[in-house]
Parts: sequence; structure tokens; C-alpha cells
Amino acid sequence: MPAFRRPRRRLPVVAAVLFPLLPVTACADGGPPDGGRSHPPAAGAKGPGDHGSTPPPAGRAAAGLPVLPPPAPADIPGLGPRTRAALDPATTQAVVVRGKDRDSSDATVTLYERRPGDGWKAVSGPWPAHNAAKGWTDHHVQDDLRSPVGVYGLTDAGGLLPNPGTKLPYDQGPAFTATGTGALGEPLAGSFDYVVAINYNRKPGTSPLDWTRPLGAERGGGIWLHVDHDGPTQGCVSLEKPQMKEVLTWLDPSARPVVVMGDVLSLAR
Repeated sequence: MPAFRRPRRRLPVVAAVLFPLLPVTACADGGPPDGGRSHPPAAGAKGPGDHGSTPPPAGRAAAGLPVLPPPAPADIPGLGPRTRAALDPATTQAVVVRGKDRDSSDATVTLYERRPGDGWKAVSGPWPAHNAAKGWTDHHVQDDLRSPVGVYGLTDAGGLLPNPGTKLPYDQGPAFTATGTGALGEPLAGSFDYVVAINYNRKPGTSPLDWTRPLGAERGGGIWLHVDHDGPTQGCVSLEKPQMKEVLTWLDPSARPVVVMGDVLSLAR
């Protein structure tokens, strides 16, 4: 019988095919999408070994979502285009008086500050307040028992009591003694313990007691923020004494403070 000869072992064909592929599949990121063809780097691009390589995008962009623009700075709620246009761009403090309706003497007061990038933010209030007995008007005249609608500067303060710490010029003296009774028969004593002059028909930079009337005496004047006496006013806006004290210590002439005042429908114009 012929001698039995053991056949030679041959390597599987698949192994011979895999070895040449190893260099291509060795990249951690799965290799270039074009099958490994080489391209010159784009201008300014850094190689994988460069320490200054651009970090991957984060947030919405990394998730494949559109990048949203930053939110617009906030406006004071309830103010319409005409009222907002009356605000000086340099003003960063506003005392906002919102009357219940055109013929009401009930109101609220809220303090607002304008902050860079964020816009207007409420910082105190709303507090209950009173305005004139017959409500509001766009054309105030002497003794009409209505408060003037508008945006007015706040530059001067005073009162019967000592300065509580305001940065506004403060005139103290007995001339701020309030006497008599209000529309409901309530005593007015203490109403002028603290006041802030509203720059309606007055000369800014003077005591609240200055009676200069640039628009004429027939257009009224002496419109103040003052201490509430539990009833409507003749034209002023009144707050409880603790709130008046807070307003005084908050107001800062460098912020060019104003009062924005009127019934809610008028302010929305």
C-alpha cells in the first residue's frame, strides 16, 4: 500500500483578507467618511495632536437643536408704547402708580429697577395707595380733584420729620405740618411727615414747598408722593408711612428716578 501522507494545513482565506484591512479600521472615530482618502487640512484647522483644538459644541447646538437668541430685556408690565416712549433711556428707577380705573381713588404702587441686559424688574410692592378723589386726567387743572396721568421726574424731597436717609435733596421744617380733614372727614395730621415732589408743573431742584408754576397757576401743582391719611387725595399719591420711608431711602438721583402714574387703561396706551 502507498504510504499515507498528511495534507498540509492552509490558513483560512478570510484571515488573509483581514490583515490588509487592519490599518484602516484602527481609528477610534471609525475612520474618515470618504474611505480613507487623504485631504489637506482646512485653513486654520488644527490637527488631532494640537493642544488648541476647538472644543465640541455644548447645550442646544450639541443636541442638534437650533440655538435660541437671548431673551429681550423686560419692559414694565402694563405700559403701552406711548408711556414707554416717555421714559428716559438713562432712567433706571421707576415708581409705578396703577390706578384702579379712570374715576377711582384706589391705586397700587410698585418699585422697578432697570438692570443691564435684563431690563425692568420689580423690586418692591405692589402696595395699596390712594390718588385723587375723582380719579385721573390727561389735563389737570387747579381743584379738579384728579391726579395727572404721565411720567414725571422725582428730584426733591422733604417732610416734617428728619431725613430718613434719602439721597435726594431733603427739606425739613414745620411748614410741612398738615392740618384739617380729608374728603372722608379723616384727619390729615402726619400726611406730610415724608414727601417726594412729583415734577408736574414745578421747578425741579427746589424744595417741594416752592410754588413756581411753569404752566401757570390754573394748571395746578403741589403734586406729591406723601403719607396716606386713609382717604383719597386732592391730586397727590399717598402711601403708608413705612412704604414712604422705603421709597425715600431707595430713590437715587444718579438713577434719574421717575414716577409713572395713571389709571391702568391710560398707562396701556
